[in-house]
Amino acid sequence: MPVTIELSDSFKAYDVRGIVGETITAESVRAVGAAFVDVLELTGQRVLVGGDMRPSSAEFARSFAEGAMLRGADVTDLGLISTDMLYYASGTANAPGVVFTASHNPAGYNGMKMSRAGAVPLSAESGLEDIRAAAQAYLDSGEIRPYDAAGSLKTADLLTDYAGYLRTRVDLSGIRPLKVAVDAGNGMAGMTTPAVLGSERLEELPLEIIPLYFELDGTFPNHPANPLEPENLRDLQRAVLDHGADIGLAFDGDADRCFVIDEQGEPVSPSAVTALVARREIGRARAAGEEQPAIIHNLITSRAVPELVEREGGRAVETRVGHSYIKAVMAQESAVFGGEHSAHYYFRDFFNADTGMLAAMHVLAALGGQDRGLHELAAEYNPYVASGEINSEVEDKAGAMERLAETFDRDGALLSRMDGLTVSAGDGTWWFNVRPSNTEPFLRFNGEAHSAQTMRSVRDEALRLIRRH
Repeated sequence: MPVTIELSDSFKAYDVRGIVGETITAESVRAVGAAFVDVLELTGQRVLVGGDMRPSSAEFARSFAEGAMLRGADVTDLGLISTDMLYYASGTANAPGVVFTASHNPAGYNGMKMSRAGAVPLSAESGLEDIRAAAQAYLDSGEIRPYDAAGSLKTADLLTDYAGYLRTRVDLSGIRPLKVAVDAGNGMAGMTTPAVLGSERLEELPLEIIPLYFELDGTFPNHPANPLEPENLRDLQRAVLDHGADIGLAFDGDADRCFVIDEQGEPVSPSAVTALVARREIGRARAAGEEQPAIIHNLITSRAVPELVEREGGRAVETRVGHSYIKAVMAQESAVFGGEHSAHYYFRDFFNADTGMLAAMHVLAALGGQDRGLHELAAEYNPYVASGEINSEVEDKAGAMERLAETFDRDGALLSRMDGLTVSAGDGTWWFNVRPSNTEPFLRFNGEAHSAQTMRSVRDEALRLIRRH
């Protein structure tokens, strides 16, 4: 007798990730599709389904659609989509949906990112756990009871509309000509970049695109589609220098994150991108008569971000890490923009959802609207020395954080437990955050200081305490 899949192995805090054929299968996905309809009470309503270029995504999308239709939902099959294309579809159609993707994970993985109508996120605290439990019940019983009238199925192609919508958010038609190297990593940006930034579907922009790995291939033959790892940026950095490009853009597998390389081949920190976009969005909102427009940033974004927001007349709102949390705060605060250290960027004009492409367009507009190179332009948004994210495999995570709290509770330091442990120097010269990973056996360290020497000193002491057995 086959072993029933345990969905707790793949359901995470705010999405689903699993190993294809082991912790996520067509059978389990079909049950999730039925549970999605049941929990969100979608019988007789429209449900959007699409997937990325991973080999299993098309099959899983069909299976999810089958489960949803069995329970009476009318499914619109969006075909190949990026994650932000789902958010666009969900926001404009005011319909719930799912995209099959495992983002930057290796080829053997797949998963689901789900949203309610209007691109409102689902997390374990807002429905995802209920869907897991209902789907598990279907799997354990061995059958999905059909609704009296099965739902319908139709298809839709929204790439042109998606591209056109983004172009209404940021006008690039009048910028100076730019040479732009783009590494799609064989992910969905290989489809969306020609549509949004090229002339494949819309009028030509003053951009010369140098494509790297635009072929959709979910086996990732060139490098993993995870630009957060420096090694995966090497080809783009080389291409920027070899072609004399003004800027390089790297997207992850599902294209909801974007990383930026300057003309010298150096990465531009996501915090600097957040500050740059925040300045643009605050200026636009204030010009429209909005007083102190809110900008969201997570607690491990550079302190340069809230400082800039306050200087520009905005209101900085700090939140914990994670897209479902930030989207919720975006809605609560009616924030115009939000950014994370991980290169997720959120826009009120994009249904409070994250989109790497729209962030890239803001950077292109800022760069192309003046004469300086990106290296010089970005430097004003990056005044501090950051550690980068450093992972430590730790068995007793809580014990390690208590050691840190006891040791660093000195000299007027400020301690916060909002998301892990954040320690800030009493004189403001440094801070660090340590938080447990939601998906891996790691403690993640991020820190920042006014000088490299101070950063090294604080980092080394903290890591020694974290890794002490």
